[in-house]
Amino acid sequence: MRLDTGQHLRIDQRMKLAPRMIQSMEVLQMPQAALEERIEQELGANPTLELAEVGPDEQALTAEREQADRDDAETQRELTADPDSAAEDFERLGNLSEQYSEDWSGNVAESGALSGEDFARRRARSLAGERDGKLDALANTASRTASLSEQLLDQWRLADIEPELSGLGAWLIGWIDADGYLRADEAELLDRAREDLEDPEISSLSLRLAKASLQDALEPPGLAAGDLRECLLLQIDALRRDDPDAQDDPALALARRVVDRSLKDVEANRLPKIARDLGVDMPGVKSAIAALRRFHPHPGRLLADAEERLIRPDLVVEYDEDERVYRAELVQGRLPALSISEDYARIASDRSADPKAREFVRDQLRSAQWLLEAIDQRQATLLRVAGVVVAAQHGFFESGPEALRPLPMTQVADQLGVHVATVSRAVSEKYMQTPRGVYPLRMFFSGGTETEEGQAMSWAAVQAKLKQVIDAEDKAAPLSDDQLVEKMRAQGIELARRTVAKYRKQLGIATARQRREY
Repeated sequence: MRLDTGQHLRIDQRMKLAPRMIQSMEVLQMPQAALEERIEQELGANPTLELAEVGPDEQALTAEREQADRDDAETQRELTADPDSAAEDFERLGNLSEQYSEDWSGNVAESGALSGEDFARRRARSLAGERDGKLDALANTASRTASLSEQLLDQWRLADIEPELSGLGAWLIGWIDADGYLRADEAELLDRAREDLEDPEISSLSLRLAKASLQDALEPPGLAAGDLRECLLLQIDALRRDDPDAQDDPALALARRVVDRSLKDVEANRLPKIARDLGVDMPGVKSAIAALRRFHPHPGRLLADAEERLIRPDLVVEYDEDERVYRAELVQGRLPALSISEDYARIASDRSADPKAREFVRDQLRSAQWLLEAIDQRQATLLRVAGVVVAAQHGFFESGPEALRPLPMTQVADQLGVHVATVSRAVSEKYMQTPRGVYPLRMFFSGGTETEEGQAMSWAAVQAKLKQVIDAEDKAAPLSDDQLVEKMRAQGIELARRTVAKYRKQLGIATARQRREY
């Protein structure tokens, strides 16, 4: 075997994404909330980027907010009990303001980012009481919602608990999951408690007492339960303890017996078996099941639902009465209007300024300009894609989901003259507000099938048709999956049994036995 080295020339073509293109793709794919957060970060980090001048309506709204702020400040001054103390506070705040303003002006003068004239003009605006729009944008962010553990710890601190159980109970709260359950095994909890709390004397009895104290002290009832059965029993007992009318409710008493002995049968909808096992009639079992519906199987989500999030549509579809067509428009007012700072633009073109300062300002101006162009391109692309969707899915807006037509992304990309990846990024995590509700934009893109009449139907439309068939069935004798296949075939839609089962699960519809009503 022979090894040698040598030099060779080779010509090839490679495609590399420039930073500007990467930023454009990232901005296009961002959902509304993420883009707003990105803009707030840029406003705080890039001094050359600022909020554009607002219109008359926004000026009136700003004036109202400023008046409210002045009223709040006046109320705060009226509530100040000690005038001497207030004078000292204002004097201390004045000293801090002078100290930090001097530091800030010195740093800026050293860096050469602002000339003395620019700084004097900005300081004059600040002393005149003008609001800083950039700071307002950064301040108008929603506060973080307290987590489930934080809320439970707040309740626990206010509870009347024995001191020897207080610390152990607070430690156990950290083991409660998002559903409100304390599912960990007792042996594991005991070992971890002795290790984390550095107390080898912790016993199984003290652990059980701390858990029982949590179940009694925390609201809503059912928290810190080990499983669904214990959770429902805790809620039933709490209701019967706190509500005098519930103490004599026979349906609630029977519901407790059902949970204690036949919860698995309830999940499988085996009501006749429950009636036989408990020695009661069918109306009594049905009333007990109805009583159980008032309780929540996941009490932790009543305090902090981790899955709940605010959906903010990027687009809105409205019907044009004059031209009798549906039109898609971008939701206005969501994103702040941005512009390039004129002060920094002058510095970048001022040859007498410090070279390092000019280079820094130019880099910041370039970054700000890229962001503005990426946002404009995002909005334009999103609007173009929505226009194609509205034109193709006219039947959906007229008749509902069952009229959705197949719309592959490749077809939209060819029609717009862009890459299919661009369409995919444009519809990612975007929502459209329609006359029939708010829907994810990606829902309008899917494959489909043809009916026996040759009509094209998307898979979403097939699912909607399947749900219609199930909703119209006789609940005393619900349709099996094989029968659903026949019903769909009778409407000209050919589906396999496993496809029907898959769609039924995706729609959250139970099996025929579980759907049966006695």
